[in-house]
Amino acid sequence: MPNFIIKTHQKNAVYRANQIFILNKGMNSSKPQKEPFTNSFVILFQNDEDAETVYWLAYSLWQAKFWHQFLIGSVIPFLRINDFKKDFDAKVNEMLENFELHQKQVQALRLLLEKEDQYRKKLNLINEMRNAILNSYYK
Repeated sequence: MPNFIIKTHQKNAVYRANQIFILNKGMNSSKPQKEPFTNSFVILFQNDEDAETVYWLAYSLWQAKFWHQFLIGSVIPFLRINDFKKDFDAKVNEMLENFELHQKQVQALRLLLEKEDQYRKKLNLINEMRNAILNSYYK
């Protein structure tokens, strides 16, 4: 079971290499990232393997908009750290019960992200070609 500590990220804090950051304000609340956000929680781990495992769980919960039910605030919605700690710990324990399924899903998510990136690059090239053709009419 991964051991982790969830804290509010401080701007000038220095952490070891085994952490992930979770955005806690706005409609993208709960978005995980390896680099710090201005308004975020930090999850500290003992080793990099635990960080990677929990990162993909956090990514899955963010994509599924699981945390939207916990957002409060009328102008800028935000996620409370106590709500996040309680339910995130429960989700990690649930994920560990069926760890093999989780690993298969992580591999599928990585493949999908890779394919999405490839398609995005191709679409950008198509748009550049379209713009080059259309710009020839202005010359």
